[in-house]
Amino acid sequence: MFVEFSTNSSYNMHKTVLLVAGPTAVGKTNVSLQLAKHFGTEIISADSRQCYKEITIGVAKPSVPELQQVQHHFINSHSIHDSLNAASFEQYALDHVTALFQQHDFAVMVGGTGLYIKAFCEGMDDIPAIDETIRFKIQEEYQQKGIEWLQQQIQTHDPLFAVEGEMQNPQRMMRALEVVLSTGQSVLRFRKGEKQERPFNIIKIGLELPREELYQRINHRVDVMMKDGLLEEAGTVYPLRQLNALQTVGYKELFDYFDGTVSLETAVDKIKQHSRQYAKRQLTWFKRDVEMKWFLPTQLNEIIQYVEHKIKKPEHK
Repeated sequence: MFVEFSTNSSYNMHKTVLLVAGPTAVGKTNVSLQLAKHFGTEIISADSRQCYKEITIGVAKPSVPELQQVQHHFINSHSIHDSLNAASFEQYALDHVTALFQQHDFAVMVGGTGLYIKAFCEGMDDIPAIDETIRFKIQEEYQQKGIEWLQQQIQTHDPLFAVEGEMQNPQRMMRALEVVLSTGQSVLRFRKGEKQERPFNIIKIGLELPREELYQRINHRVDVMMKDGLLEEAGTVYPLRQLNALQTVGYKELFDYFDGTVSLETAVDKIKQHSRQYAKRQLTWFKRDVEMKWFLPTQLNEIIQYVEHKIKKPEHK
């Protein structure tokens, strides 16, 4: 239970986005549902994979009963055949927040995709159009030759990214490579670091758990996913494994099993290992944000009180 505040009390009626962020399996879904119900509003997902309608179990979408409790956006909204990135999410989320603010003073955003959240909060730098032929060739080569080839290409064509970028993240590396091959400049050169002002408030709530507890939750979640049919779900999309939407933890490892290169036990262990590594990267990303206020996922009382305090402060931006 958490404390109840009257929604028609002395709120400073500014339009406000309540952002709930944190690593995978930490408990973001429940907190976002409670906030959305408490403030009488809807939820926008900031997850780069839950938007795809063809995959469900491996991306840990909210359950059907949870989705029925509160209206969600950017869940089951797109196909794995669609080309999505942080810039397209930024536009989608801004459009939906604007629409929500016609009827609500609050909107809840929840997710763990740091770049999507950053794009929504701060805007994206203007990067020139990318040659689709180059993009497809990079994706094809990566599928055939793996991450070592990708790392070597980055070191050759974009030494700046090789030093400062995420050299263990295939999506970031493919993006960097397509930009440098299309424009002749490092993707990092396009990052001006200038934050765009938003015409609404954003209150950032970070969720965390002790590392051992979080890792146990991740391992258990993977076991539950397997019992719920993740293997069968991965099998249905295996023929489309080259799509960018499927280059993600939970599917890549099972595709290797289908290829016969690893055992099922090894594939499941790899899903757990890669999920834990992903959670660590997520925390590192979000911890850099000094505006993020951190809570345990069980601290619903404290989260509500924190939001109440922030929206009453006249200096809150």
